[in-house]
Amino acid sequence: MEMFSYEFMRRALIAASMMAVIAPSLGVFLVLRRQSLLADTLSHVSLAGIALGFFINVNPTVTTLIVVIASAFVLEYIKNLYKSYSEVSTAILMSGGLAVALVLMNLTKGKNSMNIQQYLFGSIVTINWQQVKILAILLVIIVGLFLVLRKPMYVLTFDEDTAHVDGLPIHVLSMLFNVITGVAITVMIPIAGALLVSAIMILPATISMKIGKTFSTVILSSIVVGFIGMTSGLITSYQLDTPPGATITLIFIAMFILINLLTNVRKKNRQISK
Repeated sequence: MEMFSYEFMRRALIAASMMAVIAPSLGVFLVLRRQSLLADTLSHVSLAGIALGFFINVNPTVTTLIVVIASAFVLEYIKNLYKSYSEVSTAILMSGGLAVALVLMNLTKGKNSMNIQQYLFGSIVTINWQQVKILAILLVIIVGLFLVLRKPMYVLTFDEDTAHVDGLPIHVLSMLFNVITGVAITVMIPIAGALLVSAIMILPATISMKIGKTFSTVILSSIVVGFIGMTSGLITSYQLDTPPGATITLIFIAMFILINLLTNVRKKNRQISK
């Protein structure tokens, strides 16, 4: 318990607990909608926003937020143009965002390379109370939207045609979800890093889908898995003096492998018993 005597570790634990609710909750919808690459795409696009901020000497968080929200609208627009090939939109934006980031980083002539690297990998132990407050606000917004839009999003996720027939504003809901996901990624990037934030969103969701039997239990179990992975990864990182984001991601991967092994063993035991 010695590490929790440090204020930076207490901040990190609070942030990890909130991210354990935010990231997996969005991740479940991403996986079920077969948009797992959306998180990775928006995290790549965020690099362009970060590089733009350093290039024009503006707070990178502000420019990243603007770029990511604009990209969410572009994603939906391209998706509607290529309805049968929805993955085209993610491929275009992922490559385009990375290309813009590399060009802008080169134009800064390396003077901000160290700052950009901090956004690439992030560090949950270096966050301040202001970032914790922003996470808290985001958490309240996402929980509120989930409570209000749970049923429409459920129908949209599993059967978009039925949602359209029922008169649900499917394009508005899809756009809103993309924007909220983009905002969440922007807020979490300084903490988790652009290269790892998608893993924190997707891995708990894929693990929970092996555990939960209903939509509600999948959501709840993803939050539990997220909390276990985030806190255990944070503690392990402190004890081994390893990068927090990378350690948390490896913990999630280990949990993913373990759950799948246990699931396969159960299936074989059931087959043998039959």
